[in-house]
Amino acid sequence: MFKKITDIIKNNTIIYGFVIGLPIPILGWILDFVSSKEPVTFSYFIGLYSENLLHWMLLIFPFALSALYYRQANSKENLIEEYNTEITKTEKRIEETARFAKEIGEGNFDSELQVEKEDALTQSLLLMRDNLAENSRREAEQSWIAAGKDKISNILRLHTKIDELCYEVLVALVDYIEVTQGAIYLYSEENKKLENKATYAYNRRKYIEQEFEVGHGLIGQCAYEMDYVYRTEIPEGYVSITSGILGDKKPSSILLVPLTSDEKLQGVLEFASIEIIPDNTIVLLKELGEIIARTIFNLQINARTEQLLKESQEMTTELQENEEELRQNAEEMRATQDELRKSNEQLEKQFQEVENAQKRLYSLLENASEVIAIYDEDMVMKYVSPSVEKILGFEPEEMMSGKDMDRLTRKGESALRNMFKELLNSPDEVQSIQYTYMKKDGHKIFLETTGRNLLEDPAIQGIILNSRDITERKRAEKEERMKSKMQALSENSLDMILRLSTVGQFFYANPVVEDYFNISAKEIINKTLNEIVIHEVFFNYFKETIEEIKAKPSKHNKEINVPLKYGEKETHRIMSIDAIPEFNENELETILFVGHDITEAKRIEMEIQEKNKKIEDSINYAQRIQTSILPNNAVIRDVFPKSFIFYKPRDVVSGDFPWFFKRGENIYIAAVDCTGHGVPGALLSFIGYFILNNIVDHDKEQTAAQVCDALHYGVRTTLRQDRADANQRDGMDIALCKINPSKNELQYAGAHRPLYYLSKGELEEFKGNRKAIGGIPHRKKPEKDFENYVINYKPGDKVFFFSDGLPDQLGGPEMKKYSPKRIRETILENENYSMQEYNDHFAKDFVNWKGDTKQIDDVLLIGIEF
Repeated sequence: MFKKITDIIKNNTIIYGFVIGLPIPILGWILDFVSSKEPVTFSYFIGLYSENLLHWMLLIFPFALSALYYRQANSKENLIEEYNTEITKTEKRIEETARFAKEIGEGNFDSELQVEKEDALTQSLLLMRDNLAENSRREAEQSWIAAGKDKISNILRLHTKIDELCYEVLVALVDYIEVTQGAIYLYSEENKKLENKATYAYNRRKYIEQEFEVGHGLIGQCAYEMDYVYRTEIPEGYVSITSGILGDKKPSSILLVPLTSDEKLQGVLEFASIEIIPDNTIVLLKELGEIIARTIFNLQINARTEQLLKESQEMTTELQENEEELRQNAEEMRATQDELRKSNEQLEKQFQEVENAQKRLYSLLENASEVIAIYDEDMVMKYVSPSVEKILGFEPEEMMSGKDMDRLTRKGESALRNMFKELLNSPDEVQSIQYTYMKKDGHKIFLETTGRNLLEDPAIQGIILNSRDITERKRAEKEERMKSKMQALSENSLDMILRLSTVGQFFYANPVVEDYFNISAKEIINKTLNEIVIHEVFFNYFKETIEEIKAKPSKHNKEINVPLKYGEKETHRIMSIDAIPEFNENELETILFVGHDITEAKRIEMEIQEKNKKIEDSINYAQRIQTSILPNNAVIRDVFPKSFIFYKPRDVVSGDFPWFFKRGENIYIAAVDCTGHGVPGALLSFIGYFILNNIVDHDKEQTAAQVCDALHYGVRTTLRQDRADANQRDGMDIALCKINPSKNELQYAGAHRPLYYLSKGELEEFKGNRKAIGGIPHRKKPEKDFENYVINYKPGDKVFFFSDGLPDQLGGPEMKKYSPKRIRETILENENYSMQEYNDHFAKDFVNWKGDTKQIDDVLLIGIEF
């Protein structure tokens, strides 16, 4: 339709142009006709056009004007088509934008905006979609974390037993965060270790007993630093995931989260997954760590409270056992109170003797063994007897001012208040309590107080309390119980136990005596040494020891060799006898002899000493062999005068060793760290030493990396780790340098060990490869060759390389690792040191850092200045 309209307009435009231009030639004709006045004929027109070219131009003008209008019509048509096309595109873009906005509004953030050209609106919508998608993702993560915390919190509320709680929490976490395996370790204050409480993998519980010390292994490191540990590079042999479908498979990632409450360690959560653990899972577990730790801490406190409650109940039972004795004392106190009542009545009747009676009473009360006090019904002291100064140390005025209650324990004060309540409620009953009281001099004593309600008595008009010191009685009762227990222990002991006076009289002997004296215990009681027949060795020992203790009353110990006769057979026994002086009021009263047969222990001790000596001799010989083949400072300084070796084995022999070899213009030097230390590490060091010598002692020119590759496969072959049934994962770390002094060139290759290169005050670190020398090869993952680094050094440049013994040493004020950072800072801060000064500094700093802490590994540090 639009095409037809444009065609009509175009045709009309041509006609319109022709009509407009047609008057021009007509006007020319008229003007020429008027001026010539000739008749208008056909021949007239022929002559007109043949004589005057202007008429031709005027005749052409209508056609030219029609052509011009036609061209303008075409231009307008093209412009209209362009506008229509642009309008169509704009409508489509608006429709696409509306669709995109609608899908975003419906929550479809994966929708794409299909447009040919992006404008400001398109970019804004895309940015809006990305922001909404990010907000939606964050809200989903927060919702997921909140749901996880709610789920675990519900489980924590349901359980009161720690073992059940640990298992249920672990199962819920493994299921919720969708990992393959998990374990929970709780810190034992008693053992100072992290103990495995639950392990769960592949929908079933695994019963694994594991313990880790704080600071040892990844779990110990997580507990020590009290911060989470997330690793995607799993150490060899750390953990494997086992299932019926997958078999043994190494996880792709592990996550360890500490359980801390108020900055106090409660345990560690460990998770392993064959997938990468997302960040929101780490956030969830970090937030749950404190919640779980707080719950475990509360459960432990509850368990301790239950234990204390049980002990309190046992003490209550013990007090109830003494109730009968307390009743008897109460009867005695009642009788005493009756006598006092009669005395008071008699004093009232004998008024003429009041003054003398008061003096006698005051003297009686002042020297009495009891403190008599009178209180009103509000528990305010009205009177206290003068004997209080002798018994409690306070003057009566001090007691009246509040010392009667200030020096009581909380338990004693509560008991006294309860007794007052009972006396007020039951005035005819006598109440008695026992409690502790602190005297003026600070000593605690036991008091027994008996109370009577005499508020209705006109002479007293108060509540009277009679208190006496029963500390000695309590001590005697306790000693009697202890003696009974000791008697039972002595009678059933395998040791010989005797008690003798200072003149050698036997007061006690347990049944074991018969085995050594050939006399029953009953036969020697109350007899002296001279009245019984015992072996001369025993006789002389008892005589001499009694005299020694009389001269110096302290504990003596002596070992004696006693010949014994069993039937016709005579044998010798070695006894260790302790002689313990016993005093009564600082005076030596008796001597307790406790003899223990140590014959078998001595025999075992001698065997152990002999075996230890043989082992020590063997280790010392191995140390001499190792020392003889390893290079020392003198050997290396022949080639590198400015160099040092700081070498400090943990044991006699070492798993770390320096290696040095010179061939032609090339000098090889390395710091090698074998698995383990002591004898096992030394054995591996011999293997590494001779394989290295064999590798470089050939005409073939090899780089430092090629030497490491050859050593890697040589160790693996020697230890048979390349076989299918191999289970030996031992190996070594190495920092190896190949130096050509004529070219000023250093080649470096390393296995887990770095090299520090100091030049013009700047320190550069070459880290080497993250794999060890030797070990069982990965069956599915091809190994990469060691990387070779080339350094063109200049005179005055310095290099340092070392084993892990120095940076891993624990010490310092916070018991942290020495760390590679400390080594780098020491090198940079002292860049003008000579090699000898570096050696002295590291040796002294290591000792100061370690302090009294045990050295945990062999230490090896090599430094060279060119």
